[in-house]
Amino acid sequence: MVIKKLNDVPFADLEGYDHVKKQIVIGPDDGSQEIVMRYFSIGPGGISPHHTHDFPHLVKIEAGKGAVMDPKGNEHEVQTGDYVFIDSNEVHQFRNTGSGPFDFICVVPKRGEG
Repeated sequence: MVIKKLNDVPFADLEGYDHVKKQIVIGPDDGSQEIVMRYFSIGPGGISPHHTHDFPHLVKIEAGKGAVMDPKGNEHEVQTGDYVFIDSNEVHQFRNTGSGPFDFICVVPKRGEG
């Protein structure tokens, strides 16, 4: 069993991502050989790349409000307490639409954090 506090987890290097921070909360270094739990914080005006992966994402919005862009370019508003499923190979993007941090937990298979 592994128990952690988010404040004790270092930030990952995300060169090229403006206003986006990522922490690997639980992953292979903790003995999790199948899934990885990540925590993202997107600052005001921040946006993730418009991208796709060959693995699914499970997302829970933890703080703030933002938008998730779907494959057709439509934005869907999300806020604290909302859940998002992004399927494998589905184009997506997260954007902070608020004045404070937009934070979310993102769970992916181990290969998604390689």
